Amino acid sequence: MSNVLQLAINGANGRMGRAFQTLLEDDKRFALVAKIARNEDWRHAPALDVVIDFSTPDGFDAALTHCDLHGVALVSGTTGLDAAQRQRLEAAAASIPVLHAANFSLGVAVLTRLVREAAAALPSWDAEIIEAHHARKVDAPSGTALALGRAVADARGFDFNGVAVLSREGQAGARAADAIGFASIRAGDIVGEHTVLLAAAGERLELTHRATDRTIFARGALAAAAWLAGKPASAYALNDVIAGTPAVG
Repeated sequence: MSNVLQLAINGANGRMGRAFQTLLEDDKRFALVAKIARNEDWRHAPALDVVIDFSTPDGFDAALTHCDLHGVALVSGTTGLDAAQRQRLEAAAASIPVLHAANFSLGVAVLTRLVREAAAALPSWDAEIIEAHHARKVDAPSGTALALGRAVADARGFDFNGVAVLSREGQAGARAADAIGFASIRAGDIVGEHTVLLAAAGERLELTHRATDRTIFARGALAAAAWLAGKPASAYALNDVIAGTPAVG
């Protein structure tokens, strides 16, 4: 592998794709050699060291297939993946290095740690997750909200799918004791806000992260790509990047 990493952006025409391209103009770690906007574009992709995928579930499938076939590291922030796609990603980790995260903010990585600690320390407190994003976001709850919910469930030893309440309407009935509830807001140009609320009689704890500039996600993903390229085949997490790359802040 050369000193300059050969990089492709999947989802190049999206908001995040454009943010990556702006940052890469001054980033000497990478050469942006492919801008993928459609699945067909993969047929013309040159040799690559790493792919950054911020696209759609359909676009994710094409990127994963290409990386798995050609031995290319994959960093993906695409949300809305179903169980079958998550299984494909896990299977691909046997042959290539992969890192999928719902949110590449370093602040959210720390938030997730705090949520796990708080949920374990307060196991009987009600857990609710509130997230807000811009009006054009198509999936709800957000991938980050779901990841935070999984952190709560894991800390308490629950199966997430068994306790998650993704929406409420009408006569929903009393709240189940172990439920992890979700509420989604879509409005204006909100970049991303996530609050994990833990509540008991007479008190509540709120852990919140607010993003005001989406370049924080692009910077985090680029740090992950630089760190991941050349690593052994495995599934990695953003916490691995934080531990292995001190100067990503």
